[in-house]
Amino acid sequence: MTPKDLRTGHFDQYPPEARRLATSQLHLLQSLPLAFLPLLLREVIAYDWKFPAERKELDHQFAYLQAMSTEELRRAMASFESLHIPPKLEHLDWVNGPGQFSEQLSAHLWASHQIDAFRAASVEYVSRMNASAPQEPLPTRRLGIAVIGFGVAKSDYSLFRKLRPQGVYFQNVKPENGREAILKVLADRSTAYPIPFAHWYIDGDTNEISSKSLACICFRSLESVRASLVEKMRRTLQSGAGGPELVRTMLAEMRPEDLGLSGDGEQALLNRFQVSVLTEGSGTQLFSTTFVQWSAREVLRRAQPLTLLARFTPRQHEQSMRELVAGAQHRAITDPEGSLIDADMGAYYTWINQQRLTGAEHASFLVWFEDHNEALAIASTLPRGTQDATPIRMSDLLKQIA
Repeated sequence: MTPKDLRTGHFDQYPPEARRLATSQLHLLQSLPLAFLPLLLREVIAYDWKFPAERKELDHQFAYLQAMSTEELRRAMASFESLHIPPKLEHLDWVNGPGQFSEQLSAHLWASHQIDAFRAASVEYVSRMNASAPQEPLPTRRLGIAVIGFGVAKSDYSLFRKLRPQGVYFQNVKPENGREAILKVLADRSTAYPIPFAHWYIDGDTNEISSKSLACICFRSLESVRASLVEKMRRTLQSGAGGPELVRTMLAEMRPEDLGLSGDGEQALLNRFQVSVLTEGSGTQLFSTTFVQWSAREVLRRAQPLTLLARFTPRQHEQSMRELVAGAQHRAITDPEGSLIDADMGAYYTWINQQRLTGAEHASFLVWFEDHNEALAIASTLPRGTQDATPIRMSDLLKQIA
């Protein structure tokens, strides 16, 4: 089937909002080349499970394409149209399985030495589309917080080395009530700006705050879900029917209800996100530090929050991921010192991902060595590459950046 053959009935298996969007844009979809259309449908089919920021981006993409004249659209799609697509890909069900089509298209482009041309076309298209997007002011500046090192009594590791050039290294933070001060700022911001999925709390253990305006996910609360997922991975690997490729396919098709998760409205969307973290991230099912880092990355990429708190806790060690997936029975031992190093790097990556969002020049970021006196703060109002040994409470430090 070619794009010109599309009819409204082809989208009957799409979720409600995705079906509404696809059918309303049918004429446009019929005019797009096969090397481009399934990639767009891969986003459309997941529309019901996207965060508001993602929906806004996809809505803008359709508005951008709709605003073009026939000739302008032809020129915009010319590079995609020139790519050679073999008949076997045309015969795939690229409407209902755009993800599988995308994987096979990628393999074909590599094998046929067309991948560079495809990348160049994609970069140019995305650049032009993003340039046309309206720049809406944020209701407040973004704030990212990483809390690291829980359970570490003392460490000689030099923390925040990659972040120190960007802000102020505070050497004498009073740790008393530090975590409570951070949670209060998180709660206050979510109350002041009650925007769906604009405020997040990710914890490697359990969360200690509840708010209708706050999206919370934590590693420990997903223990039964993670155990169920690892068991499914184990059975798939041990079945002899296939290797890692079969596991990858199984994970890609996993739904919340397959893992005992349910819910309506925003909870259903949050459950979808949690399943995506556990099925798309390597090690997120097993290691708390990986879970927190990957969750923070995906929250920033997809939800584009105003506020994010990522609290890292000790992961287990003395078992490789292969042993853990295989179900090898060993007494679980945590590694606080090693986890501190992981989390320090995780905090750096979280700041980098925050910098990719709009308003980055005004955004603030804080990383704190939990229950200790070391912290690093980055804000447009603070100098860069400096140190401060003045005693300061966490609540006062937060006032400077939040």
